[in-house]
Amino acid sequence: MSNGLIPATILTGFLGSGKTTLLKRVLTEAHGQKIAVIENEFGEENIDNEILVADTGEQIIQMNNGCVCCTIREDLRSTLSTLAEKRRKGELDFERVVIETTGLADPGPVAQTFFMDDEIAEQYLLDSVLTLVDAKHAEMQLDTRLEARRQVGFADQIFISKTDLVDGVAVDALAHRLKHMNPRAPQSKVHFGEVPIASVFDLRGFNLNAKLEIDPEFLAADNHDHDHDHHHEHDHDHEHGEPCDHPHHHHHDDDVKSFVFRSDKAFNPAKLEDFLGSIVQVYGPKMLRYKGVLYMKGSDRKVVFQGVHQLMGSDLGPKWAPGEKKGSKMVFIGIDLPRDILLQGLQGCLV
Repeated sequence: MSNGLIPATILTGFLGSGKTTLLKRVLTEAHGQKIAVIENEFGEENIDNEILVADTGEQIIQMNNGCVCCTIREDLRSTLSTLAEKRRKGELDFERVVIETTGLADPGPVAQTFFMDDEIAEQYLLDSVLTLVDAKHAEMQLDTRLEARRQVGFADQIFISKTDLVDGVAVDALAHRLKHMNPRAPQSKVHFGEVPIASVFDLRGFNLNAKLEIDPEFLAADNHDHDHDHHHEHDHDHEHGEPCDHPHHHHHDDDVKSFVFRSDKAFNPAKLEDFLGSIVQVYGPKMLRYKGVLYMKGSDRKVVFQGVHQLMGSDLGPKWAPGEKKGSKMVFIGIDLPRDILLQGLQGCLV
């Protein structure tokens, strides 16, 4: 990468969803990349039992395929800075970092590490959060565990594993449910961790850029029932907030929800900054991911913004093209967020 930053990927997912299988697969695939893997905890099954001996004093182990592996017994931040330092000194050779979190972890604080700490931000670029969902146990895990729902809300990319163990209708219903919780993460099905490297790395899910990754169908009419490889027969539009009453969908009123704000009027920058600042103060812990491309009064360029919990950043994007229809679109994903307060507040910030 030209900017010299080390790309980092966070791999999260339910217990038993196949994170380790996916990781092994990525590490053994002959893609000529050297990867440093940080395991947030020693799970039952380590990446490579012969090499990863739990009682070694050394935390960082060079693996036989040229990858580096280390376990966190302390703070993620210090582990990341040690790795970067060893790389600078030429003691370790790796091109990217994958952080595997435990099945019950909230990826939020892990993601925040890359924004909050200047030293880390100067060395690493958070590329994306990948979430693995186990099709067989997902319904129960999503029903009973907030961490599982948070992991879905945080995802830049969702991989659904073990789809061969459940019938197609159940997989469709799960995909539909996940789409409600997080419309901006593309979903794909994985079989035994067989994922092309291109769909794991350099996804730029966290980059501030003017391409807002939301399923275009979702934006078209707030109708996000269609995922592109198969259409249900009984589809019909439903506005956000209205339950879907498809014959084969049980309606889950998950607390992790998403909604989109759109307007073709310009924002008043000072008002918007004040409003978002106060929202983040109050609701930050419940705001998982939010992202937007904004039309600001007085600027000939798009403004791109995103955040994780209380941390919010914005950048100037490209110029509005001649003849391009100006407008703002924002997506918010969070836990029991007050949709009306947010939408009305944003409406109030328009010029």
